[in-house]
Amino acid sequence: MSLLGPTSGTGPAPVLPFGLTPEALAAAMAEADPDGLGAAGRLRTAYGPDLAAAALHQASLRARARAKFGADADTMFFTRAGLEQATRPAVADHHAARFRGAGARRVVDLGCGIGTDALAFVRAGLEVVAVERDPDTAAVARANLAGRAEVVCADAEEVAADLLEPGVAAFCDPARRTDRGRLWRVADFTPGWDFVTGLLAGDRVAGVKLGPALPHSLVPPAVEAEWVTAGSETVEVALWAGAGAQPGVDAALLLPDDRLAVTRPLPGRPEPALPVGPVGQYLYEPDGAVIRARGLGMLADRLGAWLLDPQIAYLTGDTLVSSPFAVAFAVREVLPYDRKALRRWLRDHEVGTLEIKKRGLDVDPAELRRRLGRHGSAAATLVLSRTPAGAVALVVERR
Repeated sequence: MSLLGPTSGTGPAPVLPFGLTPEALAAAMAEADPDGLGAAGRLRTAYGPDLAAAALHQASLRARARAKFGADADTMFFTRAGLEQATRPAVADHHAARFRGAGARRVVDLGCGIGTDALAFVRAGLEVVAVERDPDTAAVARANLAGRAEVVCADAEEVAADLLEPGVAAFCDPARRTDRGRLWRVADFTPGWDFVTGLLAGDRVAGVKLGPALPHSLVPPAVEAEWVTAGSETVEVALWAGAGAQPGVDAALLLPDDRLAVTRPLPGRPEPALPVGPVGQYLYEPDGAVIRARGLGMLADRLGAWLLDPQIAYLTGDTLVSSPFAVAFAVREVLPYDRKALRRWLRDHEVGTLEIKKRGLDVDPAELRRRLGRHGSAAATLVLSRTPAGAVALVVERR
């Protein structure tokens, strides 16, 4: 089934954004290389320069969007910044499930971007009002939602009080990108940071989506923080308040349903130190969400493992334990982190395909791989890590 779901009613087709026409967009989508000079020449001749540029830009964004949205990308509309920040469908569906599970029936999406979370809320049967300040982005959201939700082009901070009636849930994914790139300071987010955190006061069901590198010091103490991994990438931290949330909990969620939750340390109280020891028979690479959610201690207990280094998120142990929260490797050899020694080992074992993973060392794996050279047809994986006894190179095999 399409992620977009069925359209409602039999009214007129939605107005396309950027002055696009179905004919020009179809012609751009038929081009094998919408970024090429040939495509630009053909569409300028047929539709004029402005319409040709808009259609080809949209076709180019749709091609990029297929990695995130699959075949549905070919019927969606995007802005460059909106595509970069847009929530993946599986993650958006998780947001919607949390609202449904908390008893919400109506959600106001404050800063909806191109509308991907609002689409998930609609798919989940929620009533949705989507608010977007930028007129072009609001037009894109309106086209993507195709009449299934109200889209209001307004400043979220100015209309929130009117829209957030008692019992209405709030969702916010503050703008953290522009066409010039990513915004790193919360002071630069839109809506503003005080407004965003004010949604999490606990008087309503509320969720806020943020980048996974959000400093722990910025997480309000009375909310639940949930770091989410989709596929192999940790893509967000969502802050939750109100019904259904677990105040004071940091959680790692590996979609669809593997979850590890820990109680957040009290302010000013250091996290318990984990044991550190020598390289064991197995190495564990914890998932990024587990690391960000401060779940290494709980994971280490489950694995019977210890840290390779106090500041490095590699665990090691002598018993193989399967866990969705970490990739396990059998340690075959422990080598010094020395280029000559590594090259000699690769030559002796006729290794031509080399995977290099590293933490805690200032090294470019691609450059090191080039310098070590190819010595045959065998494959190997090296894990480079700092340890209290010095840097090591572990020869490992996935388990």
